[in-house]
Amino acid sequence: MNIRHSVTNLQLVHPFKISRREVDQFRQVISVEIDGGFGEAAPARFYSEDVETVQAALEIFDSNLDGDLDAIQAVMDRLECTLPRNYAAKCAVDMALHDRIGKRLGVPLYQLLGLNPKKTPRTAFTIGLDEPEIMGRKAREVRDYPILKVKLGTPHDIQIIRAIRRATDKPIYVDANTAWTPKEAVRKIEELVPYGIELIEQPTNADDLEGLRHIREQVDVPIIADESVKRAADIPPLVGCVDGINIKLTKCGGLLEAVRMIHAARTHGLQVMIGCMIESSLGITAAAHLTPLVDYADLDGNLLIANDPYAGVTLEAGKLILPDRPGIGVVPRESRRTPPSDSL
Repeated sequence: MNIRHSVTNLQLVHPFKISRREVDQFRQVISVEIDGGFGEAAPARFYSEDVETVQAALEIFDSNLDGDLDAIQAVMDRLECTLPRNYAAKCAVDMALHDRIGKRLGVPLYQLLGLNPKKTPRTAFTIGLDEPEIMGRKAREVRDYPILKVKLGTPHDIQIIRAIRRATDKPIYVDANTAWTPKEAVRKIEELVPYGIELIEQPTNADDLEGLRHIREQVDVPIIADESVKRAADIPPLVGCVDGINIKLTKCGGLLEAVRMIHAARTHGLQVMIGCMIESSLGITAAAHLTPLVDYADLDGNLLIANDPYAGVTLEAGKLILPDRPGIGVVPRESRRTPPSDSL
């Protein structure tokens, strides 16, 4: 057996809500170990994945995980041929193999990728949907974070931004999570502009590329695609429709595909954000190693949970500070140690 895994319940500090999903109290992630390397899957039902689909995929992958594990691209190509999609499960395997080889070579992941750890950006901190005054209060409470990402997609969107602006003058990224129609998006963005909004993420339906194009042509705020872009092949159709893309490891299938997406986006003149689901510091730290290559970071999933089983990337005035330990560089928090225990 090559793959060991366990399921962890991540308890949220505050209930978390976005426009298309009810309040979450906790999230489940799957930790994976392969020959001393660790990875994590944070599946999302929006992408037709959950804990059960990840576990089923890992069972299939386990019987196909042979040969040279250092040849990560060859391993991932074989898994892609074995089982299409199932990118959260593939992400966990990809991540674990990168962690494994980094540890074997004694170098941190950023060095393995040839990146400068001093070039990391500041990360945004996300304010989930709630009543406007509650969201304003939450904005006041997170004074240590220099950039806010605000979830919108309600009849009270303008009131929400007004409440947050009364609380802070920090830069604001807006994320509508597909909630608006193109016409509604143009109107709302025009109303939001006076409040100093720096970008708008996924204003309309993921499949409505012409709607995105219409919005981009009508407003001056950068439009960033998230749900509309999962892998590198999704990028060319977005050219002219958006100003940038949001990459998530668990959405695209891991570090290898994320690097491909970054290069593809740059080839087409697009900006790049690297984002996350609600994840432990294992998944967040892996993504953070790629941030010297991107324009924006939204890597706060570990900051939203109360029982993070790992310690890894840290923050200084919001700037991501990468660990210099080998591989991904996370270590278990001793009081919450939850190593993978279920063999496949």
